[in-house]
Amino acid sequence: MTKAIDRATAHFKEMLASDLRGPIKVPEWDLDVYWHPSTTMAEESVIIELSQSGKQTEALVMSLIIKAKDAEGKKIFETADKVRLMRAVDPAVILRIVTSMNDEAEKEADDALGN
Repeated sequence: MTKAIDRATAHFKEMLASDLRGPIKVPEWDLDVYWHPSTTMAEESVIIELSQSGKQTEALVMSLIIKAKDAEGKKIFETADKVRLMRAVDPAVILRIVTSMNDEAEKEADDALGN
């Protein structure tokens, strides 16, 4: 008999393997950004904790680091890139990418609910 946790983790693993979205064209970086609409609870908790601590800018950057992927689904940024992203990258571009990811996720949620 299959345990509930095995079913739940198998479902999530399948989602992460097949739900790659994008691309978001980023001509400033000569790059296409893809993302998974789902993230782990551990990843989400990092973003939520930063946001609730009033660190919206860091939360935005961490969202980019966690979600941004290449066409094969591999991360394009590492946590170690956070300081450079915050200090040496155009914030308007980061905002546009993360907003595009979030807008698409909201649209999908509304579509699923029939709105």
